[in-house]
Amino acid sequence: MQNKPKATVVFTFIVIAALTRALPHPPNFAPIAAMALFGGAYLTDKRLAYLLPLVAMLVSDLVLEGMFHLGLRAFHGLHSGMLWVYVAFVGVVALGHLLNGKVNLKRLVPAGLIASLMFFAVTNFGVWATGTMYPATFEGLVACYTAAIPFFHYTLAGDVVYITALFGGFALLKQNYPQLATVKA
Repeated sequence: MQNKPKATVVFTFIVIAALTRALPHPPNFAPIAAMALFGGAYLTDKRLAYLLPLVAMLVSDLVLEGMFHLGLRAFHGLHSGMLWVYVAFVGVVALGHLLNGKVNLKRLVPAGLIASLMFFAVTNFGVWATGTMYPATFEGLVACYTAAIPFFHYTLAGDVVYITALFGGFALLKQNYPQLATVKA
């Protein structure tokens, strides 16, 4: 049985999180992993769990690209490393499925950390594998990961903020609207 109010709230949270990507923020301080983890955790329809966050991500990438072309943003929404971002994103949705709607701090904290590390590992591997900045050697791969370390704290901080906002906001809503807690979305 599908809980339409719950699915609607999850959908709304993911869309709002995606829209925050257009706000000014430090590099890598974004809701990407949180959106994927949240969708994976609370959407039981696996197609929807993958599709909704991916579509929200794609639409926000297109909005960011449009903002770039209008001179409202310094960076593109569409870029050569997008495939790797989306691969990491799909992996984080799968990680969210492991939470199976049973979200608590004991499970969410490690899942959030794993999501951050997964995103870091996959996207920076992509930079190395498809780019020209680093030689296609083990040393080049190490150099790529090493160069990315100074940005990782932004990823972690963004994931903490957005995971807290999405999962914490949803937990608060469930306290006030028990019908959100009774049936999976």
